[in-house]
Amino acid sequence: MVSTVFLSFGPVVAHAQVSSREGIALQDQIMELRQQLSQVQSSGASSSGSLPAPVAVGSQSGGANGDLVAQLLDRVNTLESQQRDMRGQLEELTNQVKEQSASLSKQMSDMQFAAQNGGGAAAATTAATSSTSKKEETGASHAATASTEAAQTPEAALKAGKAALLKHDYSAAQESAQSAITHGKGAVKIDGQYLLGQSLAGQKQFRESAVAYYDAYKLSPKGPKAPYALLGVSSALIGLGNKKMACQALTRLKSEFPNPSENVTKSMVLFSKQGECS
Repeated sequence: MVSTVFLSFGPVVAHAQVSSREGIALQDQIMELRQQLSQVQSSGASSSGSLPAPVAVGSQSGGANGDLVAQLLDRVNTLESQQRDMRGQLEELTNQVKEQSASLSKQMSDMQFAAQNGGGAAAATTAATSSTSKKEETGASHAATASTEAAQTPEAALKAGKAALLKHDYSAAQESAQSAITHGKGAVKIDGQYLLGQSLAGQKQFRESAVAYYDAYKLSPKGPKAPYALLGVSSALIGLGNKKMACQALTRLKSEFPNPSENVTKSMVLFSKQGECS
């Protein structure tokens, strides 16, 4: 795009220069004609004692001088009119040069800004578009299953979500979990929140999964699902590559549940190794 501007910019400047040279030549012609006119008028004045008017007079000599004066005046007027036109064209071309120069400067500034920011704006726009598309797809999916979920009880939704999780249908499990969270209470809501963390982890949405697991823990910090929820937080943080936070989640688990079940203990040992916890 910048090269196009340069290609058009060059001829405009050249045209402006040509017009300027022509204007100077035209001005020289006008000055020469004015000198001729002055000489003719001086000649007429010396012969008759007064400056002849640019019209026909009684004598033959006066009429010849009058015709010459009239011709010179017409020529001067014509050249001056041409000069005015050329000045107008030159001003127009000069304005075009200024506009294109300003446009070129802006384009170069924009390109420099984009280069310095590594295309961050474009990446942000792409990410926003992708996020919007995902939301629209999710919204359409929710709308398609709204009637089915409305007919289900929270318990039935939770059961369907667990079955979908076993089949690795994580999207269906996520929808059922959200239905159980929205409409369920007590243990059903807690289990739905934990199921949401599992379904998000299955889709490798580790950040969202860690939040879902932690929300399940907060709903019942001393409940039977709490240690499993903290394990889920640690696992999701390892998936994100945040080993330090993953180890902190395990430390909290040890502190609040000093006598965990065998399954929880085995998972703690595994995640401790993956997180390189000291």
